Amino acid sequence: MLISVIRTLILYVFIIIAIRLMGKRQISDMQPSELVVTMVISDIASLPMQNTSQPLLSGVIPVTILVALEITTSVIMLKSRRFRKLICGNPVVVIENGKLLQKQLRSLRMTTEDLFAQLRQQNIFSLDEVQYCVVETNGLVSVLEKPEHRVPDASDLGVKMPDDGPEAVVVSDGQIVSSGLSLCHSDENEVRKILKKKHTDLRNVFLMTLTDTGTYQIIKKEEP
Repeated sequence: MLISVIRTLILYVFIIIAIRLMGKRQISDMQPSELVVTMVISDIASLPMQNTSQPLLSGVIPVTILVALEITTSVIMLKSRRFRKLICGNPVVVIENGKLLQKQLRSLRMTTEDLFAQLRQQNIFSLDEVQYCVVETNGLVSVLEKPEHRVPDASDLGVKMPDDGPEAVVVSDGQIVSSGLSLCHSDENEVRKILKKKHTDLRNVFLMTLTDTGTYQIIKKEEP
């Protein structure tokens, strides 16, 4: 029993490292080759977990080879557009100038129900609102709405908006987040100075965010 637990922990850590080496994509953002490798890795890793008589290397070696192949494939795709097209395909326009291209939908074997489901996920509930719709190589759709349906931005309204930069988490559950400090170009001293000004102890902070311009938000921990 103990051996099974140890083998599972080793493979668990190894698979996390392997997936991290492959990149940070979500499942829905994966290209076909990445999705296939991820699925195969999970199958291979499960074998030595279930069968303790099987050598641990029988799972580690194939996974290592698959990760190396995926990284190599990714590098080649960066260098060769033709190879990327072969592996991932091309984006396909399914709505052009408001017209639904039935031939393109059939070539993708994509039903109108599938298309409308993806449009609704982007808060578009009428085909009349769409000027262009493109099915990307990962299966998701990108939509350009017709001009009369687009939400005006600050430049359309002639308004100059202040640039506060990204809002970064600098304290999480009483702990200072160094990566957040780097994102908003601040440091620990600045955070402590703000907390002191607000008469708040670091240990009592559930969440604190900070921007480049010094705008901050503090949420204290709730009493248990």
